[in-house]
Amino acid sequence: MRTPIPDYLTEILDSVRDIKDGEVADYIPALKDADPNLLGIAMTTAEGHTYSAGDVEAEFSIQSMSKPFAYAATLTDRGIDFVETKIDVEPSGDAFNDLSIEEDTKRPKNAMINAGAILAHQMLIGEDATMQERVDRVTDFFSALAGRKLTMDKEVFQSEMDHSHRNLAFAHMLTSYGMMEGKAHEAVAGYTAQCSILVNVQDIAMMSATLATGGVHPVTGERVIKRSVVRHVLSVMASSGMYDSAGEWFTDVGIPAKSGVAGGILGAIPGQLGVGVFSPLLDSHGNSVRGVEVFKRMSSDMSMHMMEVDGVVSRSVRTLNTGDDTSIVTLQGSFTFNAAESLLYRLENEKLSSKVVFDVSRVERFTGVGRRMTLEAMRRLCAEGKQVGLADPEGVLPKPDMGDGTYPFEYCG
Repeated sequence: MRTPIPDYLTEILDSVRDIKDGEVADYIPALKDADPNLLGIAMTTAEGHTYSAGDVEAEFSIQSMSKPFAYAATLTDRGIDFVETKIDVEPSGDAFNDLSIEEDTKRPKNAMINAGAILAHQMLIGEDATMQERVDRVTDFFSALAGRKLTMDKEVFQSEMDHSHRNLAFAHMLTSYGMMEGKAHEAVAGYTAQCSILVNVQDIAMMSATLATGGVHPVTGERVIKRSVVRHVLSVMASSGMYDSAGEWFTDVGIPAKSGVAGGILGAIPGQLGVGVFSPLLDSHGNSVRGVEVFKRMSSDMSMHMMEVDGVVSRSVRTLNTGDDTSIVTLQGSFTFNAAESLLYRLENEKLSSKVVFDVSRVERFTGVGRRMTLEAMRRLCAEGKQVGLADPEGVLPKPDMGDGTYPFEYCG
């Protein structure tokens, strides 16, 4: 059977193809000649399956879509606590090329606006790193995320540097406030090189999917970003990724996202997939006009809005059967706080036998809190004089220490 997903993506592109609103980024000479008819999309699932349609091979400079990934690299290199002393995490409500700094601390409001992104780039590796080392750091990191060697477009780089007066002003201001390490010109040059890296929609989808998985590369299975860093980055993307239209975007689309003035938009749907869209025509906020419409359609069709409640959690206790001497509690699904609370409520209100066996063979996973609460339930049953057993053929609850160095007995049915 041929999967219908590519056909669906093609249908979405066809539905927006006739939209001619917007303009290419003519303030950057190397981008003003972009073909306004180019249109492509790709999505990569958490399992590493990539689907695409349209102009998937067309390369374009990553521009501001580089910001979340460079920010992740900086958080990895310097630590979240230290980076937050230099760059805040508040939405600015301003355009990407506004200074937007805190009045008292002089920190840029977030790492998605240019001032914050320039500072984030300059903080890569350490204060003694050279510009080339920082550029190599982001290029290698982006390449690892994309799954192929990425390169910089030298024409775009030079074109942007020739017109980078505003960014240079930001860098000099940050230097004057004591926030910037190194030389202002080198900071802007390194940041501009970062923005000039060439990608296609498949690269962006793969990179975004790595955020969606919590930092595990969907193809190699390698952890490339710490989970805590991914959570931090996605949070800032959700509040600030689409600049002064971030509120409207999150209300309508509800997906952590980032745009670039070459016409790309990326989105990361936590736990599900990454999406990359490319169309060079931009709206007044600097976001791809057709790209925004594509994401709106996908969010609606595929119920991807993060705030959409798709019913309440399914019951976590599949069955609870009590015999003469044994009660068997069969659990199911993903064990979050709500699932574990439901289990505890059942156990508190059931008359159980002298032996209580927990069958977790139908459980997909235990979150940290779900694991702790389940093991605490076992410990309390033991304290009441019950014998507690565990049926766990797949090892979803490894090393089930009940908190006092004791373990449930292994139950094989």
